[in-house]
Amino acid sequence: MGNARLLSLHIHPVKAFRSLALREVLVEPWGPAGDRRWMLVDDGGRVVTQRRHPRLALAAAELLPGGGVVLSAPGTAPVTAAVPAPGRTVPVVLFGDKVEAVPAEDGAVHAWCSDFLGVPVRLVHLDDPATRRPVDPEFALPGETVSFADGYPLLLTTTASLAGLNSLIAKGAHRAEGPLPMDRFRPNVVIEGTDPWEEDRWTHVTIGEVPFRVAKPSGRCVVTTTDQHTARRGKEPLHSLAARQRLDGKLVFGQNLVPLARGTIRTGDRVEPRR
Repeated sequence: MGNARLLSLHIHPVKAFRSLALREVLVEPWGPAGDRRWMLVDDGGRVVTQRRHPRLALAAAELLPGGGVVLSAPGTAPVTAAVPAPGRTVPVVLFGDKVEAVPAEDGAVHAWCSDFLGVPVRLVHLDDPATRRPVDPEFALPGETVSFADGYPLLLTTTASLAGLNSLIAKGAHRAEGPLPMDRFRPNVVIEGTDPWEEDRWTHVTIGEVPFRVAKPSGRCVVTTTDQHTARRGKEPLHSLAARQRLDGKLVFGQNLVPLARGTIRTGDRVEPRR
């Protein structure tokens, strides 16, 4: 365990868009700086993700200084969304959470997103992550908040557990789909140098100089069956995860983290878990 290191870092400037790899990132109380501060909502204000629209895997968002994003996708001209000025918020719904968000100001941005998906959507920004959305109270400490991430500030996975999962896939009915890459799980931090499934027993972990609380295992959904480069879907890894482990009826892979302090983490940082 003394050789565990941070192999890679990833953020998703727009929720459900392709991930962006970084060499270092500032960890804020609600997650990595720039991670999932933007998302798409439908005409009813409900979040739009790869669950219903796997095509979102083909869209990319470049993070600009100050928090704006440049959106791009194959066959389209890029469009820039600036951080909207403080002002009127609109209610949006994210997996049962009602959150106030600020719509992008440029109508061309909404049109670009709608044309890309083929359905009417709007791009919204989380203006104040310190107050807008609390972490699930069942697994949170007082005052903990989160961005537009599914439920927790960061998601951790390990290369050893992915190798273990891929070995199960190689023995199963859908072996032709494997081995799967880590981007199927859309993590923020990927750790190397552990034993398979070891992270399932951690209660705390320090990456570099930043301490984290391990909140709960990450329940997995159909998004993990989506090839993040083609948007095509298969059966794995859910078929093999079902044979490996469940938690309260959910298939799990990886751990949700809550930071206990601000700080910068970098690829290559030492990782020190605690059980």
